[in-house]
Amino acid sequence: MIAAIFMAGSLAAATIDFAAAKQRADLHEASLSSTQNAGLVKSQGDAAGRAIAACMPSPAPTALPSFTIVLMLDDAGHPRQTWRQGNSEFARCVERQFSDSTFFRPPSAPFFTSFAFTFKP
Repeated sequence: MIAAIFMAGSLAAATIDFAAAKQRADLHEASLSSTQNAGLVKSQGDAAGRAIAACMPSPAPTALPSFTIVLMLDDAGHPRQTWRQGNSEFARCVERQFSDSTFFRPPSAPFFTSFAFTFKP
């Protein structure tokens, strides 16, 4: 039964667009306890640090485009689907890096979370 529920959640996620995925991420993140939120934020920071280091062009540009990535995590914290708003090569690279990362173990799956990157010169 649990597998059927997860599969139904995955199928439903496959048909949603960026805006719906972002809305789910906002709701899921808001439902976390302070301890769970701390775990999420730490795992996001670790993943973002690795992704930015791997994706930063050389030489580093004076400005980077802003973008947002939404992830749907499974019960082990592995991304199973991503959505991206922003189409720069840097954003695509970060999305690929996130797809290969492991995040915190969410309280339920699928769990949606998002990263909004805003770069100011």
